[in-house]
Amino acid sequence: MSIVIIGGNDRMIYQYKDLCKEYNCRVKVFTQMQGAMKKKIGVPDLMILFTGTVSHKMVNCAIFEAKRLNLPLARSHTSSLAALRNILEEHCYHCENLDQCILNSISQGAKS
Repeated sequence: MSIVIIGGNDRMIYQYKDLCKEYNCRVKVFTQMQGAMKKKIGVPDLMILFTGTVSHKMVNCAIFEAKRLNLPLARSHTSSLAALRNILEEHCYHCENLDQCILNSISQGAKS
């Protein structure tokens, strides 16, 4: 599963990536607005938005892209590892239920 994290702390980028690896997820992290962010986002299976640490422009860009690409968008006001872990547990199913995962069936339907 691929994830895009928008927001968060610059110093925690590697911690975000390490936690996502534990859940067998590939991740891109954007802590600051970049000129071509829309092109760099790609088509992930899940977009995570840490709303407490991003500008309104970045939030609007993320919401627009999520709607345009019909992506699930998880929001959290805090950008802590605990918040990310809760989102991953809710969405990425690090368990036996991968066949029944809602996101897995959505991404399979979009690819076929």
